[in-house]
Amino acid sequence: MIVAMRVDHRLVHGQVAFSWVTAINANCILAANDDAAHNEIQMTALQLAAPQGVKVVVKTIAESIQQINSGVTNKYRLLIVVKNVQDAWHLISECKQIKELNVAGTNKTDNSEQVTSAVYLTAKDKQELKMLSASGVRVFSQMVPSDKSIDLIKKL
Repeated sequence: MIVAMRVDHRLVHGQVAFSWVTAINANCILAANDDAAHNEIQMTALQLAAPQGVKVVVKTIAESIQQINSGVTNKYRLLIVVKNVQDAWHLISECKQIKELNVAGTNKTDNSEQVTSAVYLTAKDKQELKMLSASGVRVFSQMVPSDKSIDLIKKL
């Protein structure tokens, strides 16, 4: 069961591994990222960042889509973390059971605009988020569980 999906350029770190896992009672984190899935050092670091008793799986976007749609992840209370809006777009477009997206932290680039204190979006990011919203996905931003959720579409 997917309990949350988050865009965070850091993937698994303190806010994700402790605050969010505890708040949503997740027992598995799926870090869906092509680069991390092909980098043994990064994969190990991500797995070590999780609290004891929480499984961390690092898969490519394609592998993540396949596993979610096959139902193999249904036995977990799953928190999905992706590195950027494009990965979120691809995953949600192929996994219709994902109905919410927390855009919590993205990298600043030359082509991006600051939307919240930690979210920088390109024109393509904004377009993809608007399309996700139009398809029924709730798109919001919330850094930690104690923060108020912000309707990100209204800020675009």
